[in-house]
Amino acid sequence: MSFYAITILAFGMSMDAFAAAIGKGAMLKRPPVSEALRTGLIFGVVEAITPLIGWAAGLAASQYIMQWDHWIAFVLLFVLGVRMMKEGLSKTTDEEAEVPRRHGFWLLVTTAIATSLDAMAVGVGLAFLNVNIVTTALMIGLATTIMATAGMLLGRFLGAAIGKWAEVFGGIVLICIGSSILVEHLGLL
Repeated sequence: MSFYAITILAFGMSMDAFAAAIGKGAMLKRPPVSEALRTGLIFGVVEAITPLIGWAAGLAASQYIMQWDHWIAFVLLFVLGVRMMKEGLSKTTDEEAEVPRRHGFWLLVTTAIATSLDAMAVGVGLAFLNVNIVTTALMIGLATTIMATAGMLLGRFLGAAIGKWAEVFGGIVLICIGSSILVEHLGLL
């Protein structure tokens, strides 16, 4: 693969993380740039690791992985999305005043894993091509770090405009991402 093809692939793989990061940024009360960078790095590291896992699995058992990755991504994103929507709808005006300035590490890791399962599937496919998987994985991780950081910063400004609905919006985005992964892999469109 050429450098340009890898770059396009990397930024294409980062779009799910970008959308999820917008929702995460909108949920927080004016998150600082350091929180956006932290989120971007967590998403980027996870997104860089998953194609490596997929590549290794592709060498070993690609058929099994590819049969189930879309269901795993759908269930994780659906559960996270419903949880976010439920929390957003259950907030009272007193709770809105105490909006957090930072997300928990494990919540970010779980969201990053859920949005990066498609990168694992790409890694499986890359196992059958003549590519430098380390370079490709690093490019995917870098693109995701950039896009997730930008998404958090964009979500920061959207959060003030949409208030308590930011968490509901973030949940809907995650459910939509999961559903689109499932629909695409099942060939329903």
